[in-house]
Amino acid sequence: MADSGATAALQAQRRHVRHGSLARIVFITQLLLIAIICAALSITSYASTRAQMRAATADRVLSIAETLANDPFVTDAVQHDDPSAALQPYALTVMTAADVDFITIMDRDRTRYTHPDPAQLGKPYIGSIGAALEGHSQIEEYAGTLGPSVRAIAPVFDAAGEVTAMVSVGVTLQTISIAQAAAVPQIILIALVAMALGGIGSWILSRYLRRVTLGYGPEQLRRLFAFYDSALHSLREGLILVDDQGQLVLYNDQAAELLGLPTGGEREPIAVSQLRLPASIRSLLSSGRDADDEIHLTSDRVIVVNQKQARQPAGTRIRERGSMGTVATLRDRTDIQELTGELETMTTLSQALRAQTHEHANRLHTVATLIELGREKEALEFAVRDQQESQRLTDSFVQSLDEPFITALMIGKAAQAHERGIRMTITAAGELPPDSLDARDLVTVTGNLLDNALDAAASSDERHVWADFSVSDGELTITIADSGPGLDTGTIDTIFHLGESSKAAPAVGGGRGYGLVLVRQAVSRLGGTLEIESDGGAIFTVTLPLTSRRDAEHAGRGRT
Repeated sequence: MADSGATAALQAQRRHVRHGSLARIVFITQLLLIAIICAALSITSYASTRAQMRAATADRVLSIAETLANDPFVTDAVQHDDPSAALQPYALTVMTAADVDFITIMDRDRTRYTHPDPAQLGKPYIGSIGAALEGHSQIEEYAGTLGPSVRAIAPVFDAAGEVTAMVSVGVTLQTISIAQAAAVPQIILIALVAMALGGIGSWILSRYLRRVTLGYGPEQLRRLFAFYDSALHSLREGLILVDDQGQLVLYNDQAAELLGLPTGGEREPIAVSQLRLPASIRSLLSSGRDADDEIHLTSDRVIVVNQKQARQPAGTRIRERGSMGTVATLRDRTDIQELTGELETMTTLSQALRAQTHEHANRLHTVATLIELGREKEALEFAVRDQQESQRLTDSFVQSLDEPFITALMIGKAAQAHERGIRMTITAAGELPPDSLDARDLVTVTGNLLDNALDAAASSDERHVWADFSVSDGELTITIADSGPGLDTGTIDTIFHLGESSKAAPAVGGGRGYGLVLVRQAVSRLGGTLEIESDGGAIFTVTLPLTSRRDAEHAGRGRT
């Protein structure tokens, strides 16, 4: 019941998101805007058409009036005793042919000689005639017997140049309105076509916006951005977003710290190939393939990388064609890997000590048996010889290196080698100043190299391991060699170029996984060097600079 209720609530929320989506808001807003613009343009167009029609009508009636005023027939007829008899039929004929509503020819005192309504003949003309009496044509809108009209009045001159009559030609506003109404369907059609095209364009844009915004509304997008941005920068893991063009578009602060990228991941996209990244990580990000817990190495870090294809959220109706890019997460396993290496070293040391204890128990049992047999002299010689051998090894390290961790490690490794049937030659020379090297890093370097050497020597015929510690000229040189098959060139190149290979970290060193990787990183932390040779067997030479506590204190006083 709870699951069904949650599902119903989620579906209701998605319906609400779709109803108030950014695409829907933009679509409705654009439709309203297009409708308003089309209505405004239609009104403007209608008003412009009306003005143009009135101007064209005014020009036309003025041209007709001036033509009739200069017509010799009209000039002669107005001087007869009965001008209407000749001019009325003529005016009606011209009115029909010119498609005007009235032609009125009048005397100077406004007496009409012609009119569309014969009952108006002889009556005074209604309108302005002042300009015509002065010999000028004029145009005006005036309400006469036929209603409001656009009319033109032109003077008729006699032979002496005097105004003897006037001609008025007009078209009623009703006729003009009918002509304007004929243009309305065209204006409406154009407006509808514009709205249809605008609506189609808005619909296409809204579909695009709905696809890229996943149907979310402005407020939802604002909240999502705030949440995602906060989550991005609060993650303890590194996060990298790469688009389908192989460009780095976003990364968080942890990713910047792990990979040495500039802080502030919100910047212009940049091609992954142009970034200064370890080659294996750059190759993974550029490939776009899925990756699960892949180990990649930098000069000082062990990074676990997961990468997945970017996909649309589940439940959306939008389907994206092709890849949208990848999302990669990075976890720093350097400390865990170091602790794992130290744990392996301590486990090995513990096993070696247990083996040594077992061996000593056997030897004590032998001594006890010899005593019981009454062979005290042989028992004493056996015990002294065994004690001298162990003491010699202990004394050589205490007198030279005086490092308890290394001394305990080497005694345990010697017992482990003896138990595995491997001959181990250990030498030490010089004096190691107290606290000159970090004991944990020193155990990591020595323990992992010896473990690899013992594993490699176990498969050889000679079954021999050499370990030499030499202190001279302010440096500790550790040389570990074995009689095993040696290392191939590819393995040596991988160790020397951590993070610069296009492949993920391989397992090396006799199945020890990343033991040599930890050695390389520990040597780097101590500021030393690592050299590898393969001459019948592997030879590892580690050179570490020494800094005594006295030198450190002296350097500190010099800075103050």
